[in-house]
Amino acid sequence: MLRRAFLVHAGAPAILALAGCRGQRQFARIVNPGDKALMGSHQAGAETFGPLVDEAVAKLLARNAEAPVQQVSYDDAGEPIPCPPKRICFVGVENKSAEDIGDFKDELYQVIDTRLLQTPVFQPLNRRVVDAGLLETRLRPDQLCIPEHMRQFAAHLEREGEPIDYLLYATLTSGTTRENKDYERSYRLTMELIDVRTGDYDKQSADLVKGYHHSRLSRWRATNPLSR
Repeated sequence: MLRRAFLVHAGAPAILALAGCRGQRQFARIVNPGDKALMGSHQAGAETFGPLVDEAVAKLLARNAEAPVQQVSYDDAGEPIPCPPKRICFVGVENKSAEDIGDFKDELYQVIDTRLLQTPVFQPLNRRVVDAGLLETRLRPDQLCIPEHMRQFAAHLEREGEPIDYLLYATLTSGTTRENKDYERSYRLTMELIDVRTGDYDKQSADLVKGYHHSRLSRWRATNPLSR
C-alpha cells in the first residue's frame, strides 16, 4: 500500500509536466509600425540593433554632409554643379560581440545599405557586384584594408564599370559587466569609411547599454523540481 502511494506521488510531477506540455500552444501576431517590439531576454534583438544603425548612419551622413562641397563644372547659366554622390563599396558587417547574432547579420547589412541608398550623399554599390568582385579578385573583405589589395580591388571594379570612392565597414562589438547573475552588456556599432585613393578614413560609432536580469520566479523554478 505504501509502495503504491509512493509510485503515485512520484509519478505526479511527470504527469503534470506532460499535461503542461500538451496544454501549451504557439501563436503569432502581426507587429504593426508603432507597436511595442519584443525585448530579447537573453541577447540583443531588433530593439537594440535598430537604434544602433539609425544613430551610426546618421552620424556618418552628418559628418560627410558638413564637408566642403567641391565644384567640378558649370552649367550653361554659369551656375556651379556639385560633385555626384560618393560611390561606396559596403564590404559587410563584422560581428565581434559576445553573441551569435544569427540572421541579424544579413538584416543589419540590408538596413544599413537601404539607409545609405536613401541619401544624396552616398551611392552604395549593389551587394551582388561587391560579392562578385571579391570572388574574381580572390580577396577576403578583411584583406581590402591592405593598400595593395585595396588598389587591386578598386581597379577591378573600375574596369567593370563600377568605380568606387570609399570602402565601408560595419563592426559590432560588446562589453559585459556582471553582478552575480545579473549583467549589463554595452553594444557598439562602428562605421568605418576608407578613401580608396588616399587611405584616409572616418569612423563613427553608436552605443547602447542593455541590462539582463534574473527574476526571483526564475530562481525559484531552478531550485524547485516540482515547478519544472
